[in-house]
Amino acid sequence: MKEERYFYVPDAASCRELPADEATHALRVLRLRQGDEMMLIDGKGMFCRAVVSSTEGHRCMYDVIACMPQQPQWKGHLHLAIAPTKMMERMEWLVEKATEVGFDELSLLDCRFSERRVVKTQRLERIVVSAMKQSRKAWKPVVNEMQDFCTFISTHTDGMRFIAHCYDEVPRVSLFEELAHSTSDVTVLVGPEGDFSVEEVRQAVDAGYISVDLGKSRLRTETAGLAAVMMMQLSRQ
Repeated sequence: MKEERYFYVPDAASCRELPADEATHALRVLRLRQGDEMMLIDGKGMFCRAVVSSTEGHRCMYDVIACMPQQPQWKGHLHLAIAPTKMMERMEWLVEKATEVGFDELSLLDCRFSERRVVKTQRLERIVVSAMKQSRKAWKPVVNEMQDFCTFISTHTDGMRFIAHCYDEVPRVSLFEELAHSTSDVTVLVGPEGDFSVEEVRQAVDAGYISVDLGKSRLRTETAGLAAVMMMQLSRQ
């Protein structure tokens, strides 16, 4: 039995042609031909079973056989806001693994101690799509452009909000324990490799964020981000 092939096609139910990059993969790598079946993901909660209707050069057309709305795999909206690492390979690893585990939104923060202040989100988007297909998620996580820390905490207000840091002078509680007390939307802030500044932590607390830790270990930025996603995911099953 052949393994099902998954492709990302926004508006898959109404569109009749694979996007260029997906068509290249379908025709050049998987060598699909007329009559072959495939699964389409629209990134908004829908799987579509389709069959290749025709191929012309680099183009791959299809007919939809059935549309299958999916049920969310977790409760609430899971949002990770994180300062990108200096080495983008580490951030790309985080984005891939967090998508496989499952979350809804990624925001990039420009903080006082940030070592990277410019990020090309197009590559992160491609990694998200690849991980979404590999893990067969029906929803594509949103990737936001980098935003100033102060602007973010002053404008983002939905659900439970947490800021993870390592400062003893600002009292912290356990993120995992706090998440167990609610099923609402969640946002977790994770700082850069030098952590948030104490002033940023206090600003966030004043804006309504809860000061938390992620356990007893001191974690790298990307590890802390993945740990936060895992805790959010486990608490919302």
